[in-house]
Amino acid sequence: MTSLNEDVRASYARRAVGGFLQVVVPAALALLVALPIEPVAAQSVRPAAEWHATGGDHSNTKYSPLDQINAQNFADLRIAWRSTSISTEVKEREPELLSADFKTTPLMVDGLVYLSTEFGQVAALDAGTGALVWSFDPRAYDQLRRPASMGWQHRGVAYWKDSRSDDARIFWATHDMRLVALNAKTGELYPDFGQGGFVDMSVSLGRDIEVERYTHSSPVAIARDVVVVGSIVQDTYLTRREATPGHVRGFDARTGEMKWRFHTIPQEGEFGAETWENGSWRYSGHTNVWGTMAVDDELGLVYLPTGTPTNDYYGGMRRGDNLFAESIVAVDVETGRRVWHFQAVHHGLWDYDFPTAGNLLDITVDGREIKAIAQPSKQAFTYVLDRRTGEPVWPIVERPVPQGDVPGEWYSPTQPFPTKPAPFDLQGVTEDDLIDFTPELRAMALEIVAERARFGPIFTPPALRGTMKPVIQAPGTGGGINWPGAAVDPETGRMFVPSQTRLRTVELVPYAAPATVGYFTDPWAEPIPGPYELPIVKPPYKRITAYDLNTGETLWTVPHGDGPRNHPAIRHLNLGPLGGGAGMAGGGPLVTKTLLIVNSGGRDVADEEAVGRTITAYNKDTGEYIASVELPAIPWGNPITYLHEGRQYIAVAVGGGREIPELIALALP
Repeated sequence: MTSLNEDVRASYARRAVGGFLQVVVPAALALLVALPIEPVAAQSVRPAAEWHATGGDHSNTKYSPLDQINAQNFADLRIAWRSTSISTEVKEREPELLSADFKTTPLMVDGLVYLSTEFGQVAALDAGTGALVWSFDPRAYDQLRRPASMGWQHRGVAYWKDSRSDDARIFWATHDMRLVALNAKTGELYPDFGQGGFVDMSVSLGRDIEVERYTHSSPVAIARDVVVVGSIVQDTYLTRREATPGHVRGFDARTGEMKWRFHTIPQEGEFGAETWENGSWRYSGHTNVWGTMAVDDELGLVYLPTGTPTNDYYGGMRRGDNLFAESIVAVDVETGRRVWHFQAVHHGLWDYDFPTAGNLLDITVDGREIKAIAQPSKQAFTYVLDRRTGEPVWPIVERPVPQGDVPGEWYSPTQPFPTKPAPFDLQGVTEDDLIDFTPELRAMALEIVAERARFGPIFTPPALRGTMKPVIQAPGTGGGINWPGAAVDPETGRMFVPSQTRLRTVELVPYAAPATVGYFTDPWAEPIPGPYELPIVKPPYKRITAYDLNTGETLWTVPHGDGPRNHPAIRHLNLGPLGGGAGMAGGGPLVTKTLLIVNSGGRDVADEEAVGRTITAYNKDTGEYIASVELPAIPWGNPITYLHEGRQYIAVAVGGGREIPELIALALP
């Protein structure tokens, strides 16, 4: 039996020689046993005028070829219709239910716009007027006062069309762990789906579920005739090593029968279980897919972007690399069998879960055509892989990373670093990164760091409180990219990544018995503001980065939004846009034939307080700012576009929380 140190050295050597054995070998084996490619399912073909999935299509491109709205007339957009969320009736009836922001991304199919509400209700609206056609309320709030994690929020539904008939269905997973199927035209339940139209997902995970820490609030994925369901597993303030696992399940779209369950934490005898030392796979949890998933219907693969295991910042009770945490896993849609995987973070200690689906597109690299998946991440890397095999398109190199000394912790000696594309946001913080608008601000920033924190590169692990100052983690929790994700132009092979520079500091404290986790953070990851509450580092604080994925090169980077340029401490400097403002990290992107459209980022509205309540257009070739259109409230859901009766619309969810939740549809006068 080898010692732990020998195992670590062997792991280091394994990664250094060849660099990609964990990806290439499983991929090569998978190719030998790959199933024959089946015909493309009918539901994967999307008419250009419609929007069939959260990402537009199953490939998650967020692309539309429509061009009625263009650079010359974008500023002329007006509200064509607005629809108040049906959730307002629930809030009036039960005011103690506190809902979060209205984050749904709608769909548009055959003249109907489909969306979910914060409470997991579903509505169908007329695409031309916004009038309510039908609605359905699963009344999850009868069972819950507040769902796990972020509470009452829901990001959307999924659409499925039966290739054998005219049947079309709307699917979603509710906060109280039910999978629901409705007739897309009428909103009626299917009595023969599950039991009376519902599938109870609390009984098929393979382990008991902690109801107070487990829920569903993201759109399910449609893969041929299979509904693929991930989950939210709350990862804050955990005192126990035992937690609910985030295994992913596939259900028959016609019957609701579970077809397969993929163990994101391998179980006894399965590939990868040895990366959970001392049998920690038995009790470890999370490693869930809480965001969206991309699907290649032709290859018959669904791509699972997984999260961090229990818990986010300490892993002494789960020693080892911890497959398939913080990985991209390609799973056969019919069987749930792993075809290949790529692990982006070994033994995660930074909350670098994948929050969004990868983007599928075909590229040409050095004359070679490649079916690619481009997966952006919280750590501001984009991992570009052959989506058939998992092989990196450009080398991904295992590099040594800083080690820590927290008692009982296990540290991976290396982490994967893509050589292309370049990172799209700040990684690690050095003295050179500190704010320098004026000498005074620079001196104050240096003083803040000297007193409260320390510099360090990406993948510097958390330290124990009292042993040293906490490192400034960049990207920190919620930084880099988040669930709104990136967009691609499949016609040119370009990728557009909105991101946010968000710094955090983390300190570990011991948890005494009966806690079984050992150490955790208290409080949660803390922000580190700069002088006069300005950011402590240089801008941009939100940005958009464009890549040519045929070459791996960066085409342009621009600040997204004004940011704090009018702050009293720097207003006199007459600075240009610094990036930043209200809304989700980076903002939700949408690419059309002629434009890149992103939530927030406005610069030409009269009211400075309104800059977060906008939708903004850029020249997708150059990044040049075109215009912003003011909205009634902050846009939280990703924007979509569709054509209805000859008129192009852009629809986006706004408000929620303390503001009225509405779906807004913009069009030309």
